[in-house]
Amino acid sequence: MNTKKILAIVSVAGIVIASIIGVYVYVKAFTPNTQFSQEEVFVYIPSDANYDQVKEIVSPLVDDFEKFDFVATSRNYSTNVKSGKFLFKKDMTSFDMIRSLRLNVPVTVAFNNQETLEKLMLRLATQLEPDTTALREAFTNAAFLEEKQLTPATALTLFIPNSYEFYWNTSAKKIADKMTKEHAKFWNTERLEKAKALNMSPAQVYTLASIVHKETVKADERLRVAGAYLNRIQQDMPLQADPTVIYALKEKSGDFDQIIKRVGGSNLFVKSPYNTYINKGLPPGPIAMPDISAIDAVLNAEKHNYIYFCADPNRPGYHAFETTYEAHMVNAKKYAEWVTKLGIKL
Repeated sequence: MNTKKILAIVSVAGIVIASIIGVYVYVKAFTPNTQFSQEEVFVYIPSDANYDQVKEIVSPLVDDFEKFDFVATSRNYSTNVKSGKFLFKKDMTSFDMIRSLRLNVPVTVAFNNQETLEKLMLRLATQLEPDTTALREAFTNAAFLEEKQLTPATALTLFIPNSYEFYWNTSAKKIADKMTKEHAKFWNTERLEKAKALNMSPAQVYTLASIVHKETVKADERLRVAGAYLNRIQQDMPLQADPTVIYALKEKSGDFDQIIKRVGGSNLFVKSPYNTYINKGLPPGPIAMPDISAIDAVLNAEKHNYIYFCADPNRPGYHAFETTYEAHMVNAKKYAEWVTKLGIKL
């Protein structure tokens, strides 16, 4: 056999072997290899996870794990695991899945109307990797609070209700840093100047806004309600805000899930720094997370002489405002009779 024939045979053999290898690799890496019926599934890989942990997490989603493992090893994923939130799509190949496990998907975190910092921590923990313990430590440790000029009671004021983008595996400390930056962005020069004109800090504005927010669900009435509360402060009157009594009762019982529709009688005298019937000035901190509209309502409060207001039976959701106590008591009597007819008891 001459040299040319030998070279030809070797060449053909090489092509055949290469084809076999190519088919093998194609089957292993580039054929569908999922076993879930949904169109999309998110995979969560914890921080500091190793490849064995990844295998436990993705195995129920993978049809042939040998194929997946082949690609993970050949693509160096098995020695370079990434943590985060990742997207798997139906009928993905092993190659696609490994590529996806390197593309951390951002999480849009939204929160509003949280009544306490603890409830907010619980909500964040359902959307991000850090648990409530880590989050609580990040936002309430002494050094952090001192640096931000906050207290445990005012820590909630750091959070401006909105939607924010994080990676799922963002650490609690970095979440705190992000919220600090967003807080500074919200409290721009204009808002700070308006707070200063009211002789209030941002935390105090936020605290009063939480009362305004709880007092009325009607955004178009919040400017007037805020004005009435500011008038009381200027006249050194107690705020006498029912929402603060409700908060005080919930805090005292430890049950923030209870529903309290009406306050009065002995409830008005519950011993608590949050009860603005027995304490002048603002409570130690917010009684909830106010909407931005409530914060801006305090900063841009309506200028008027109203001191008193109570719910208006003729305009459900709104209030009747008065400048004198005598006129207010007429409205209060009408309201009391109305709620009694509705069967709402103390």
